Parts: sequence; structure tokens; C-alpha cells
Amino acid sequence: MFRYCRIFPLLLVGCVLTLSPANQALAQGVGVSDPSANQRIERVIVELDNPRSDPAFNDRIVDGVRSRLELFPGQRFSEQRLQMQMSLARRVRGVSDLDYDFSFGQQGGLVLKVLVSVVEVDSSEAPETGTEDRFPVLYDKNGTFLRFKLDLLSLYYANNDAWYGEPAPLLAGNPLVNGTPAGEGYEDWIEAYAHYGLYGITPISDRLYFYAGVSGLVAHSRGQELFTDQTRTRNGVEDAYLGLVGGRTDDEGNRFVYTLTAGRQRFTLANGFLIANTAANGQDRAALQSNARWAADRLILGRIRYNSTLLELFHLDPDELPAIDSKSTYRGLNLEFDPIPDLTVGISYLTAPRSSFRYFGPDGRPIGEREGLRVYDARFNYVPRGIGSPGPFLGAELARQSNRNFDMKAKAGWFELGYAFTRSAWSPSLSYRYARFSGDDPDTSTYERWDPILSGGTGEQWVQGANHFKVVQDSNVIAHRLQLRLLPRPTIELLPQFWIFRADSTANVGGNPALSFLADEAYGREVNITVKWFASRNLYVHGHLAYTQPGKAVELALEDDADDWFSLMAFVRYAF
Repeated sequence: MFRYCRIFPLLLVGCVLTLSPANQALAQGVGVSDPSANQRIERVIVELDNPRSDPAFNDRIVDGVRSRLELFPGQRFSEQRLQMQMSLARRVRGVSDLDYDFSFGQQGGLVLKVLVSVVEVDSSEAPETGTEDRFPVLYDKNGTFLRFKLDLLSLYYANNDAWYGEPAPLLAGNPLVNGTPAGEGYEDWIEAYAHYGLYGITPISDRLYFYAGVSGLVAHSRGQELFTDQTRTRNGVEDAYLGLVGGRTDDEGNRFVYTLTAGRQRFTLANGFLIANTAANGQDRAALQSNARWAADRLILGRIRYNSTLLELFHLDPDELPAIDSKSTYRGLNLEFDPIPDLTVGISYLTAPRSSFRYFGPDGRPIGEREGLRVYDARFNYVPRGIGSPGPFLGAELARQSNRNFDMKAKAGWFELGYAFTRSAWSPSLSYRYARFSGDDPDTSTYERWDPILSGGTGEQWVQGANHFKVVQDSNVIAHRLQLRLLPRPTIELLPQFWIFRADSTANVGGNPALSFLADEAYGREVNITVKWFASRNLYVHGHLAYTQPGKAVELALEDDADDWFSLMAFVRYAF
């Protein structure tokens, strides 16, 4: 029986991938601790806080700020990049200060509002900006910008009948288990973390800047977690990177920007279908559901952007948990462009030059390793960007995996179709998404099971089902998702989802050991609802409820002793 009468603090969400000895993948969670990170920008609004009576002066200020911010609809949001670009925008003649705020977009992205304070100036020189009363900005003068960052987050998470009330078979041999895992009945725990650091940028020349970031993260977990009941606290380095950024805007308004960066930092490839979770959480690192850590052990990234065309080349070494470190590294390239307005097309290629992660055949014996993996990916998204315009939106993605060392042919893809009723009350947006990740056919010599690599992100991306994802990762699964997005207010979003999960193949060796051989294809169903609230730019509140019913495949594997799984989560994040 649910003990709803418990008093609990508001705290964070996450979902973790269940690991097995046969499938020691990176521990993955849902990345909602920072609701703006890597989110698609729907609109950028630049407004003057104290406009002058001269329209020409006002227009010049707005145009100058926009050109320095280099933010446009369709791009992915980065707070650190915005802060650094804002330091450049403060150098625009007539600007005394800048501030910004968030609201939710009507198609699931962000609306970024930049508020500009202006001052009359007579000098042709740009005014020097000071640091008075501007903490967390520590220094902002002559193009050099240094700021302090602090994220404080706490989370409450609870399950009733976690692991369908049968943790023993579903967690047998799992290296993350330490002590007593969650299971039958209502159990809960709390997490908290503080992420603190320094980030800055300074000019080398008029068109070239050097930037760097360094931060630490302390995390704490207490209570009955999914894998353990041990209390843990961990402090360590998070970000540690440096880079160069340069570019120019010509007389016709064409924008050319290039970036080269290296070190410990977060990386997401496009929409997270292939790469989203570049660090692992849980075990001795704590903060399993908060998904506090994101920085890879090493990232070397080069970016070139010309208007809406983006080219990325990367080398990535993710920060895996020592107990399940697969020693995997990845290299690849990504190209994105807009052939016509509102349509974005992307093409990616990546390979795994090093890895000890093993693939297993139908008889349970290893048939190859991830080293040599090659992934080809193509996608498109059509999202109308007209302000308040109702209409359809759609997208699709197809990917194929092979391996240079053995016969592998795995496939994955998705298709989504929706309609935004932006002129109706609460601006509802309804969509259906079909996704398939291939399983292995035991009757062929080719290995066909999809390797999810570092897929994940948020519950709207590739964490499919708040509870279901913990048992069945994005491999050998077909997922149907019906999603409704509602905006009671610009700063409040409601997101109900309904899921149906099925296995692509009844041969499931390489997944959860208890589900290695399925007697049916029905994994289960889930209904969940998420509530998001930007209380202010600095304060974000998030809540989530999920109810999951096991399908026949799970029920038979657990000898008809599987219970329905209920989970709830709430968190508060304060950041500046």
C-alpha cells in the first residue's frame, strides 16, 4: 500500500539503465537536472528595458546585441556559451547591462528572452563594463569575462514495487548492486549535489577568443536506492576544458563561427539518439537519479558554423564507472543544415576505435567486441517556427551499425508526427512517435542487435519510459509513444505520455539476464506525467509520476509474479 502521507522535500529526477554481466554498458540517466541544456531554441526575443525616443537608436542596439549573441532558432542552448556571448554583447555602444529569462516553447523547445538596458553615450568608443553589484560575474572588462557558477539541486525519489517487485532475478549479477536493492513495497531516498566552478573568456584578437572552464561537483545519496541502501558522498572534478572561438559577420549578414575545444566537458550529438550521456552516475559517485555528472573524461571537438550549416568533428572518451568501464572511445563527424526554412537535415558518422565491450550470440558466447563499430545516421525535422503558428510537425531518423571485425548489421530508427494547436487554450501539442531498435535473429550468422552506445538524454528524448527504461535499454525494443504537451502558462509545462513496448526479437541475449529468452514480445505499458516550472531564471521545479504494467514477456519470465511498478519524483534546482 502506498504511504502517500509521507512528508518529503522537493528534490530531482532520473532514470538509470539496468546493467548485467553480459551487457556492461555505461550507467545512464535522464538529463533533466538542467532543463535548458542542449534544448532546441524556438525563439530569441531581444527587448529594451528602457527604450529611447529615437527608433533608430533602439534598432541599432537590438541589432548589435543579436549579432553578438549569435543565437538563432533551431540551435541547441548552452548556458556557458550564452554567458560568454553576453559579455561580448555588453560591449555594444549604448548597452549598460543584459539579463535573460526562459519560458517553454510551443513545440518542446525554449524561448529565450534577453532584456537590454541602454544608456546614452557620446563617445565613439564602446564603454567599459564594470563588475559592481554583478555577482556571480567576477570580472568583465575590455573583453575579458570571468564568472562563478553554482548549481544546487536536491531530489526525492520513490518506488512502489521497483523492478516489478522482483529485484532478485532482474538484478542477478548486476555489478551496481551493493547491499540491499529496492524491491517490493514503497521505498524512497533523497539525493543532492552542488556543482561549482569558474568559466571565462578573453580576447586574443578582434576575431579570436580564448575560453576555459573548471568546476567541481559534490554529490550525496541517502535511503533505499534502486541498487543499494548505502549512504554515499563523493566530491570530484567535473569540467576542465579550454578552447578557441572565432568568426565574423560580413556586410550581407552571413555568420561564420569556428570553435576548437578540448578537455573534460559535456557533449551531445544532435538529439541524443546516438550520444547524450557522456558520464556515468551512481555507485560510489552517488546521485544516480539526479544524473549529476555529464563531463566526458576527454573530448576534442571542432565546430564550424556558417549561418544555419554546422559541421562537427569529435573524439570522445566517456567517463564510465570503474566497475563497468568498457574502455570505449568514439570518433565521428556530424553535419546539419537547413535546405529550406523550418526543415533541418542531419547526417552523422561515428566509429569506436577502442573498446572492450563484448557482444553475445544466441548461445550466450561472445561473438565480437564494440571495437571496430561503425554507425551511419541520417535524420530530418520539420518544425514551423512562425510565432504562434498552428500546424503539423514531423521528423524521422534512420541509423545502421556494422563492424569492421565481424559480420554485424543492426538498425534503428524513429518517425514522429504531431500537430501544434498553438492558438487554443494552453497551446496543446499532440504527437505520436514510433521507434524501433533491432534485436538479434538467432537463425542468421549476422549479429543484428542494436548497440545503444551513449543514447539517453531526457524522457522526451531517448529515455523511453521512466520505469521501463531501467529494465530494457534502447536495444531489441519497439516503442509506441503518444505525447501531449500543454502550456497553462509560458513558464509551466505539463507533459503526459502513454507508452507501449514490445520486443523486436524473442532472442534477447545481451540484455537483462532474466529476459534473455522471451516467451512473448509484449514488454509492457507505461503512463507517466511530468510537470515543469521555471519559477524564475535561477529556480526550476520538476515533478514526475509513472505507472508501469509488465507485459506478458516480463510476466512469464518472472513466473507470473510481476507486480505493477509505480514511481514518483520531485526536485528543485537553484542555479546562477
